[in-house]
Amino acid sequence: MTPFSDLQLERYARHIVLPEIGGAGQRRLLGARVAVVGAGGIGAGLLPWLAAAGVGRIRLIDDDQVSLSNLQRQTLFTADDIGAPKVERAVRALARINPDCAVEPVAVRLTPENARELLGGTDV
Repeated sequence: MTPFSDLQLERYARHIVLPEIGGAGQRRLLGARVAVVGAGGIGAGLLPWLAAAGVGRIRLIDDDQVSLSNLQRQTLFTADDIGAPKVERAVRALARINPDCAVEPVAVRLTPENARELLGGTDV
């Protein structure tokens, strides 16, 4: 079991001291692989919380681009992101929140035909 770095101990201290999470729980979060389908109204709000909590890997599946009409409810994005793929801009935003979190951008639409492949290998 790899020990926490000094930066991780400081970053996750509030989780580590909670009996419900502790060091073991934080290690599980760091080792977790989560798929998020969509970086829209719900996904854009969820993604920063997952990264901040220390989820180790996030596979973000979304084939859309940021538009001006997104900005009032998708606060992960800014006006500078308009026209860019949501997955690309989300990678940058989440790296600023937590460099421990690796985001795998998948710029396709989830369909019944590709769901098994796109969701495979994730815990949630």
